Amino acid sequence: MQLFSVDQQRSQALEAHAASFAQFKVPGNENPSTLISFATKTFNAGQITSKLHVIELGAQPGKPSFSKKQADLFFPPDFQDDFPVAMQISHKYSLIYVITKLGLLFVYDLETATAVYRNRISPDPIFLTSEASSVGGFYSINRRGQVLLATVNDATIVPFVSGQLNNLELAVNLAKRGNLPGAENLVVQRFQELFAQTKYKEAAELAAESPQGILRTPDTVAKFQSVPVQAGQTPPLLQYFGTLLTRGKLNAFESLELSRLVVNQNKKNLLENWLAEDKLECSEELGDLVKTVDNDLALKIYIKARATPKVVAAFAERREFDKILIYSKQVGYTPDYLFLLQTILRTDPQGAVNFALMMSQMEGGSPVDYNTITDLFLQRNLIREATAFLLDVLKPNLPEHAFLQTKVLEINLVTFPNVADAILANGMFSHYDRPRIAQLCEKAGLYVRALQHYTELPDVKRVIVNTHAIEPQALVEFFGTLSREWALECMKDLLLVNLRANLQIIVQVAKEYCEQLGVDACIKLFEQFKSYEGLYFFLGSYLSSSEDPDIHFKYIEAAAKTGQIKEVERVTRESNFYDAEKTKNFLMEAKLPDARPLINVCDRFGFVPDLTHYLYTNNMLRYIEGYVQKVNPGNAPLVVGQLLDDECPEDFIKGLILSVRSLLPVEPLVEECEKRNRLRLLTQFLEHLVSEGSQDVHVHNALGKIIIDSNNNPEHFLTTNPYYDSRVVGKYCEKRDPTLAVVAYRRGQCDDELINVTNKNSLFKLQARYVVERMDADLWEKVLNPENEYRRQLIDQVVSTALPESKSPEQVSAAVKAFMTADLPHELIELLEKIVLQNSAFSGNFNLQNLLILTAIKADPSRVMDYINRLDNFDGPAVGEVAVEAQLYEEAFAIFKKFNLNVQAVNVLLDNIRSIDRAVEFAFRVEEDAVWSQVAKAQLREGLVSDAIESFIRADDATQFLDVIQAAEDGDVYPDLVRYLLMVRQKVKEPKVDSELIYAYAKIDRLGEIEEFILMPNVANLQNVGDRLFDEDLYEAAKIIFAFISNWAKLAVTLVRLKQFQGAVDAARKANSAKTWKEVCFACVDAEEFRLAQICGLNIIVQVDDLEEVSEYYQNRGCFNELISLMESGLGLERAHMGIFTELGVLYARYRPEKLMEHIKLFSTRLNIPKLIRACDEQQHWKELTYLYIQYDEFDNAATTLVICVL
Repeated sequence: MQLFSVDQQRSQALEAHAASFAQFKVPGNENPSTLISFATKTFNAGQITSKLHVIELGAQPGKPSFSKKQADLFFPPDFQDDFPVAMQISHKYSLIYVITKLGLLFVYDLETATAVYRNRISPDPIFLTSEASSVGGFYSINRRGQVLLATVNDATIVPFVSGQLNNLELAVNLAKRGNLPGAENLVVQRFQELFAQTKYKEAAELAAESPQGILRTPDTVAKFQSVPVQAGQTPPLLQYFGTLLTRGKLNAFESLELSRLVVNQNKKNLLENWLAEDKLECSEELGDLVKTVDNDLALKIYIKARATPKVVAAFAERREFDKILIYSKQVGYTPDYLFLLQTILRTDPQGAVNFALMMSQMEGGSPVDYNTITDLFLQRNLIREATAFLLDVLKPNLPEHAFLQTKVLEINLVTFPNVADAILANGMFSHYDRPRIAQLCEKAGLYVRALQHYTELPDVKRVIVNTHAIEPQALVEFFGTLSREWALECMKDLLLVNLRANLQIIVQVAKEYCEQLGVDACIKLFEQFKSYEGLYFFLGSYLSSSEDPDIHFKYIEAAAKTGQIKEVERVTRESNFYDAEKTKNFLMEAKLPDARPLINVCDRFGFVPDLTHYLYTNNMLRYIEGYVQKVNPGNAPLVVGQLLDDECPEDFIKGLILSVRSLLPVEPLVEECEKRNRLRLLTQFLEHLVSEGSQDVHVHNALGKIIIDSNNNPEHFLTTNPYYDSRVVGKYCEKRDPTLAVVAYRRGQCDDELINVTNKNSLFKLQARYVVERMDADLWEKVLNPENEYRRQLIDQVVSTALPESKSPEQVSAAVKAFMTADLPHELIELLEKIVLQNSAFSGNFNLQNLLILTAIKADPSRVMDYINRLDNFDGPAVGEVAVEAQLYEEAFAIFKKFNLNVQAVNVLLDNIRSIDRAVEFAFRVEEDAVWSQVAKAQLREGLVSDAIESFIRADDATQFLDVIQAAEDGDVYPDLVRYLLMVRQKVKEPKVDSELIYAYAKIDRLGEIEEFILMPNVANLQNVGDRLFDEDLYEAAKIIFAFISNWAKLAVTLVRLKQFQGAVDAARKANSAKTWKEVCFACVDAEEFRLAQICGLNIIVQVDDLEEVSEYYQNRGCFNELISLMESGLGLERAHMGIFTELGVLYARYRPEKLMEHIKLFSTRLNIPKLIRACDEQQHWKELTYLYIQYDEFDNAATTLVICVL
């Protein structure tokens, strides 16, 4: 076992079977010492020694140490081989338990290592133990799985040690350590001895440690008290108590006696320390003693002693009432609460309130009735305290508290009305006697509260007229609680009593509750008393949220009648909901000195003519000027129109217009004057605006109309003025002079208007010129629409006049596109011929020539050839493609030929006209490679292979060699193919080309060229070519290829096909392949070339797998002698194997039986005897068969065969 010290960081080896640690207090040392106990069993000098050791680990410096102890472990004779396996130390009894393998238990005292007990506790081996700290023993598990608990018998161990072991000291120590019975007499006897010897300290220690406290009695205390004290010495009684305190806690009697000593010496701090350390047992007597010097400390003692009445009384004295309730609840005590409350009331009314409130919060309700508590307060005239208590406990507002609610209100209404008012304002009660409280409130002058509590209208009306004593806001709020009918009745009474004084209150009520009372009812109420002032104030607050026209009108009316002109002006300006007509009429009838309200209404709602008429007839011209100049210059035209209707002098009107000038909207002004044929009135005004640089279109429109009417050089104005509206002025001119209208419309590009006026007046020439100049696709689409009844007249003018006059390519292009878009091909041709063919400025135009031909292709193909011949500046490739698409092949050919597009031309001949002869003729004429290529491809498609090859050669075109090769092979024109491939080889390096050239040479039997070709650099795939030639029976050519590439196997087969057997054998020898040897051998056999066949066969039969195949081939063709000769030759080969010897024996058995026995005897060890036995059995060669059986150790079969042979 290894012991390691953490503090010293070192270890020590121990010879031990079991060990355990323990804490033990050595006498004279307050700190426990750490002990280790371990058991050993050793063999020394032929003797077995078993020991138990107890030593201290890490002795404490300056302190008494534990003396090392050891004891023998006595094993019975039957247990000499047993040994300790576990050790447990009981901390409760300070005993060592040593458990052995075979179930023995040894018990030793820890302090002295004295043997206490030994017994076997288990018949089965024990292998695991654990401390049972709760009982001071241990648990163990044996091999049978039993869990055993071993512990001390408290009642018998001390008598056992003292009686059986006769160890009184150990018995006393055990009793003291474990607080065990059985040592009472010994302890008392020992105490008497120590006391008699005046060893008071030792006696005190013995009494302190006495088991079960047998010496901790009043007699012991009296005994120590009786000892006389000498001067300068510590009294034995104090020594006794000191010893007890060091050992633990004093009992009640000891605590009381010690405390009496301390109190007498005025050392209260010692008591506090002991109580904090829980050294004293608290009792009521101790508390009474300490109370004489310290109430707080006494309270703590009472609480620990559970002296409940004393605790409650102490809390009451300290006015800690909440703690009384908490403590009583904790300990389950019920004090006399009524008595406590009366007691507190005498000295502390507020404390009584707090205590009463705490009682109200107790679980299960207050132990004293609320009414009783209230009466206690009222008996002492403690109104405020009673109120405070009731307000708190009545917060739940329960129906059963109705009487108390009424009571608290009554006492305060009589004594403190303000408090009652506050209570009612809080709204915390709802179950009190309301009629009773209402009467008391009225008597106390709390009219608002009285109103809140009365439920009859006469009562309410009687109280409500006291407005001088009621806050207006409170009164207003009260009206909110009344029904609509009651509220209106009360409002009417207030107005009847004092209209002037109560008007503001009524207005405020009406404002606040207009939704409940009804706006109409409120208005009728004010109107009933003719109170426009009230109506004005009431509607003023409601106006912003109302959209009722009648409300807004009444407000305007009330404001006007109360002289609130500014408010009238504001509402008429801002409101959007009043009846404008009705308001206008009212204001006109009211004839207010300020016309601004009327101006607001008429300006906003379009009554400007009525306003102008009213102001003009009432000679309020300055308001007319102010309205036009400041309020709304935009309505000046309406004012001018009405003034003209009212026959106002022109000077005033002109002056009015000039005063506004640029702020005046010209268009409506012109309309007003134009409607009344007074447009000339504006001449000066308009010229003035123009001179100021005005660019307003309406100014120039009006000025233009005046110039046109006066015929003052209108063309100049229409063409030079950039500011007028062409549509407006043109429309104005239509009925007066259509040509002027055209001028105006042309200037403004007013397409629809110009077309309409020219159609209407047959001005088609002007229309045609305009459309051509306009160059607008939409306009062209419109005029060329088939639904346009004037389309023909327009086209005639465009063709004859407008386009010939034009010098702009863009105009011509736009016109042509328009004709194309309108799908007018014939008209377009007519137009283009006019432009292109008649020596105009556009005769050589590239686009127009293209268009002419394309249009003719589409509309009149008969003209196309003529146009091709006459025109030179067109897009030949594009037009030619269009001609092909239109199936005008000859025209397309002519176009391509004209533009030297020879490939496209020959394609037309080949693909469209389908004339190869013409294509060949054309190719000879132009002599272009690309042309010959197209011709060659066409010839190839038509199967003219030779001609195609000739054409490809002339074109020097090697791109189509794959198609040419395939076609030549299909047509068997290999001589031509050779010429073509030779040309191709000059351009490309392709294995296909070289391979096909060799094949073509072979097909025309030009073997010399093959030999020459393969010797030159080439990329032919010779293996594939050779295989192809072989497959097509071209063996001579194949022989050349295989010989060149050293493919001896293939060469041998090829030579066989050529009947060149000697060469085939030579090639097979080079190939050295079993397959090749067999092919050549079999061919030689068929050709009866047996000498060569034997050469081949000798190379085959050495392979066991091929031997049988060769033999069968020979036999099937009847070549038995040659086969035997081959086998006999094979016997001398180095690689000769059993199969050759066996096969020769089988052949002898079949064809030469006379040689069989000799062969068997010579080569019996190299034969496959079972196979040869079968052959002999088949041929009935019994002697040879018998011999073979004997050689094969089958003697029974040999004997049987002999019998058959004899028979």
